[in-house]
Amino acid sequence: MTRRLSLPFAASAVAFAVSALLPLAAQAQQANEGLKWNAAIYGWLPTISGSTAYPVNTGGASLNLDGGDVLDALKMTFMGALEVKSGKWGGFTDLVYADLGGSKTGTRDFNLGGSAIPADVSASLNLDLKGTIWTTAVTYNVHSSPETSIDLLGGARMLNVKTRLGWNFQGDISSLPLPGRSGSATVSDTFWDAVIGVKGKTYLGAERKWYVPYYLDVGTGETQSTWQGMVGIGYEYNWGSLLAAWRYTGFQMKSGAAIESMNFNGPLLGATFKW
Repeated sequence: MTRRLSLPFAASAVAFAVSALLPLAAQAQQANEGLKWNAAIYGWLPTISGSTAYPVNTGGASLNLDGGDVLDALKMTFMGALEVKSGKWGGFTDLVYADLGGSKTGTRDFNLGGSAIPADVSASLNLDLKGTIWTTAVTYNVHSSPETSIDLLGGARMLNVKTRLGWNFQGDISSLPLPGRSGSATVSDTFWDAVIGVKGKTYLGAERKWYVPYYLDVGTGETQSTWQGMVGIGYEYNWGSLLAAWRYTGFQMKSGAAIESMNFNGPLLGATFKW
């Protein structure tokens, strides 16, 4: 099942983020200090959970599965962020792409169109997931001191997910709404949401080399709700900083969506370069 992207909302979300950068551009022309840039590369190893309903071509029945029960292998990934500041205004963009896959044999961790699964029925499942999470926002500094900095943010987040499930059932499936013992289905969708939140850091100690970064946002739009949070510990050098953190990103879809929910929760290690 592929749902059409709501172009008016997507365009509005991106237009909001882009138009909000205009004060940054205006201030950049006036400020003597110029622009300050930060680029980050990081590795995020989240546990992935969520529920997806896969059509099985039987006139409406679907196979519902929590992807976290199957996914176990990372095939390819890219994760990075870019931030710019000028005075109190700033902006950032953060991109996560992951290609994962996994399989499970003899499992009963699924349901099929609300039907009771006979005791002797199990399944072998193969799942592939490709996902992109892109967050972009404008920031405004509301507090700055040698010890702490706090920014408010507003922008947009996009989730693009494509999952393919292959299955093979063992046991007596005559009571189940299945066209056969084996099959496959693909579900893909793209969601855009507007987000607001807060981000900042607090320095520790007299030398202010160690710091605690934090981030929190919430949003809605084409999903019912989305939220993201991060907290960690970092150490600054002349060239940038090293960071260890815990990050959570969640999506709850609206009723009727094939992808019902998607959550990413786990540790993150990264390096930030500044100029």
